[in-house]
Amino acid sequence: MVRLIAEALCNHGGSGHAAFDAAHTQGQLPATAQAAYGKLRRMPIAVSEALLNEGAPPLRAAYPQAAHRPLPPCVQGFEVFALDGKAIKRVAKRLKPLRRRSGGVLGGRALVALSLRRGLVEAMAAHPDGDANDVRFTAQVMATLRRDDTASTPKRLWVADRQFCTLCFMDGCAQGHDEFLVRQHQQLGFQLDASRPARSGTDAEGRCWTEQWGWAGSPQDARRRAVRRIRLELSAKDSLVLLTSLLDAEQFPAAELLEVYRGRWGIERVFQQVTEVFGLQGLIGCSALASVFQFAFCLMLYNLLQLLRAYVAAGQRQAVESISVEKLFEDAKKQLIAWGELGDVEQTVALYEQPLSAAAVQARLARTVGVLWKERWRKSPPQKRRRQPPHRGRVMSHVSVYRVMEKYRRTHKKSA
Repeated sequence: MVRLIAEALCNHGGSGHAAFDAAHTQGQLPATAQAAYGKLRRMPIAVSEALLNEGAPPLRAAYPQAAHRPLPPCVQGFEVFALDGKAIKRVAKRLKPLRRRSGGVLGGRALVALSLRRGLVEAMAAHPDGDANDVRFTAQVMATLRRDDTASTPKRLWVADRQFCTLCFMDGCAQGHDEFLVRQHQQLGFQLDASRPARSGTDAEGRCWTEQWGWAGSPQDARRRAVRRIRLELSAKDSLVLLTSLLDAEQFPAAELLEVYRGRWGIERVFQQVTEVFGLQGLIGCSALASVFQFAFCLMLYNLLQLLRAYVAAGQRQAVESISVEKLFEDAKKQLIAWGELGDVEQTVALYEQPLSAAAVQARLARTVGVLWKERWRKSPPQKRRRQPPHRGRVMSHVSVYRVMEKYRRTHKKSA
């Protein structure tokens, strides 16, 4: 199924039917296209999660040290992860219960953890319901990243938006001896510690910030936790308020923590690139389970391109962010197509029957990829954004394909 999805995205413009028919004609798919669609439609969530969660650690081990993203000095001893969820949109209305519904259709939903140091998506937890709450999956994502911890594993710093600002999330961080930096939600109370005076300063852009110490949560709640609150004045009417378990202001300056939180936007760019560059705009399957599998596949493809980009950047002694993922992927697709035409799956598998160590993979990629360069791979300079006029038309609604199909099954089961 991985090979068929790869063929669809790389060789057939995202058309699953064309890829399935071509594989069947060539004798590589011993089943009909309808059977392949059925297999994709029933793909278990656990398989999709394992595709990413089991594939990320080898890529992390092979990632070159020279291509690590710069982080503020105060968090150099941490593994910094950004958390965010993604609802998979634009599911085709091929299923009978969806054909006459207006608005968009959501597939599954996934919570992912992005390493801000390497730029790799290293863990994912998913659910077929696109309207599910991301916060309920944080414990699963944390457990995935902690499963191989040793005594020498660095502490983690979890960076998240306001929807994760709950005492349950903070408690989950504490269970793994991790720290958190999260935007404050208005529903979570903050009690000021009057014995500690507030401090103030300015960030790199000259904006004023203040920091205070206190407790998150109600005094009656046993999970109440000591935190530091950092408020950055963005404008006369808007401010950014963060809560963190890093209480030492000298060791962890507020200005540097604000810079760390700015890096959280990297996960939004990941979602944009996965959607636009790797073909998530056109979903091959029309079920929630199929959408989650394609999303996991696209994340794995994104990680592979990040690894190649890192070796190109390290070999050319350039910043990783200066190289375009989209342009690099265009050339990588040509290589994949050529390899698929000149060889076959059995030959490819035979080349890698003996697994290579991480050091051997690093040496091979540095020798083969690190010496490559095309000027067209350089990312174009950022363009000045034009402010779009506010959209005053009809608000587009979305419906979860999982909920629609569950309701359809219950209704028809009763009638039967």
